[in-house]
Amino acid sequence: MQGGNKKMDQFIQYTPTEVVFGKETENQAGAEVKKWGGTKVLVVYGGGSAKRSGLLERVEASLAKEGLAFEELGGVKPNPRLALAEEGVKKAVEMQADFILAVGGGSSIDTAKAVAHGAANPAEALWDIWTKKVPLTKSLPVGAVLTIPAAGSEMSDSAVLTNEAIGKKAGINMPFNRCKFAIMNPELAATLPKYQIACGVTDIMMHTMERYFIPESQCEMTDEIAEGLLRTVIKNGPKVLENPSDYNAMAEIMWCGSLSHNGLTECGRGKDFSVHKFGHALSAKYDVAHGASLAAVWGAWAKYQYDEETVLWRFARFAEKVWGITEGSDHKRATEGIERTVAFFHSLGMPTSLHELDIPNPSDEDLRALSMDATQQDTVKLSRIRKLGAQEVYEIYQMAR
Repeated sequence: MQGGNKKMDQFIQYTPTEVVFGKETENQAGAEVKKWGGTKVLVVYGGGSAKRSGLLERVEASLAKEGLAFEELGGVKPNPRLALAEEGVKKAVEMQADFILAVGGGSSIDTAKAVAHGAANPAEALWDIWTKKVPLTKSLPVGAVLTIPAAGSEMSDSAVLTNEAIGKKAGINMPFNRCKFAIMNPELAATLPKYQIACGVTDIMMHTMERYFIPESQCEMTDEIAEGLLRTVIKNGPKVLENPSDYNAMAEIMWCGSLSHNGLTECGRGKDFSVHKFGHALSAKYDVAHGASLAAVWGAWAKYQYDEETVLWRFARFAEKVWGITEGSDHKRATEGIERTVAFFHSLGMPTSLHELDIPNPSDEDLRALSMDATQQDTVKLSRIRKLGAQEVYEIYQMAR
């Protein structure tokens, strides 16, 4: 196995989010908000499940116990919408909110981050902030009560919004996106639909793998962390699908979700996230689940990339350390590792092609448009392995049909 002549990249590891993990920890939300200076709180959440389960009531009771004023912004959907975030900005400004609290999964947390940025800068258009036309120099503090192990937004510097008016999905990475605290009670995920759990398991693996297949650098400790995380997800993912009330298995998945996207698995290596660009283009056009969009294209992306001389050893190591494949050449182990990963996604009920993603017959014109979207009209080259312009992205979408 090659790679010994590579060097560890310079890095800064900054993960300031306080984690409060365990049963009934949602009852500490009010104390956490107060500790971080909040007095007027906008609570951001998704559909009716937060209310039906009594979670929202418990969180708001904890806010009231600490003497904190609060209002609600509900209605967050998967692939969070710019329009709702803009509505939240208006509400936050009107109530003079000084803290935004998300109750839900990645979509609620990303919406809360967007509201925080917009409310701190009410004179600026939120999409201009999001697309970096306007520099962001201040924001409001954000906290999270996590209900869905998936996106890792509770500890990450990332957030994503979809602008439905123009059919674009865009992410933004910055320190202001870091939550002040993240409350994680694995019991809150026990009522999730199995498809949503499977999407979350997939997303957690993707966040790790998007940092793993970097050809230019070598960091043994980061590799071991990433490989251990992937093995843990592969072991416990099927368990939580079979029994979402399995507290220990769900706790492992929830913690893996946070560690996969808080920067730890990119230390000394960096990240790629080209597969996410493919998935974002699909989600923006077809409104498909994020995790499912990633599973649908990952196999094609990996088969297109793995035999590049600089990265073949990474795929071979992945096969050995994650899947226990030790026999054969680097090429043989790499291809078997890719096949095992795709088969695992399939075993979760995830699509592994565009056809299975319910995009049965995308035209060449559709694939070209997706490719232009993923590469910002062919102005950005994706991937640190083999540079992917719009033509190469189109070829991968074709392979994923």
